[in-house]
Amino acid sequence: MTSIAAAFVQRGKKIVAIGRNYAAHAKELNNPTPKEPFFFLKPTSSYVPSGGCVEIPRGIIAHHEVELGLVIGKGGRDIPHTTAPTHVAGYTLAVDMTARNLQDKVKKMGLPWSAAKGFDTFTPIGPFIPKSTVPDPHSLRLSLKINGVLKQDGVTSDMIFRIPRLIEHISSIMTLEEGDLILTGTPEGVGQVVPGDKVDCLLADENGKELAALNFTAVAREGGYEFQP
Repeated sequence: MTSIAAAFVQRGKKIVAIGRNYAAHAKELNNPTPKEPFFFLKPTSSYVPSGGCVEIPRGIIAHHEVELGLVIGKGGRDIPHTTAPTHVAGYTLAVDMTARNLQDKVKKMGLPWSAAKGFDTFTPIGPFIPKSTVPDPHSLRLSLKINGVLKQDGVTSDMIFRIPRLIEHISSIMTLEEGDLILTGTPEGVGQVVPGDKVDCLLADENGKELAALNFTAVAREGGYEFQP
């Protein structure tokens, strides 16, 4: 029987996404570097598997943010950073799609980001990667290309807060459960994806060996939400 963690896309309960965990990315959006981790939640209904289509709602400026995801294998509350790695079942490659103009609008109004991050298909997701195949999650390379042109190319060693600290912080606020996904932040180079774009992402180890690939096509969403400036 497949574990909940290995089937996290179908069986996981929540997506916890870390914001501004790469200093260069925070700078490119004119955001301050956080003094402690901060996060937001995305619905699991936003998952779309590799090879699928990301639907961009009418009037939305959609940005790509490629990220290393970690899948919780053993749940817990108030998990200390010293034992946090034992709670990880594996990893994945993901893109946190963001409705940037909607996000900017609600931020100025002091409102939550849930809509800007939570559209259906706004979390393209790659395969489950068992922890045993990733000796050091902080020595990986993330890249994203649009129509063959490299847009993001970063290394997980640049994380401001490392994975044990992220697990410690999140679990001090909410219980983590098996199958939960933590998105660990995106390196610099985020930008717009428009209908018709072909997006290809890669996760590789420090020697360049491919660990996971993820691809999707952007399309215009029919019906549903329409952004009003």
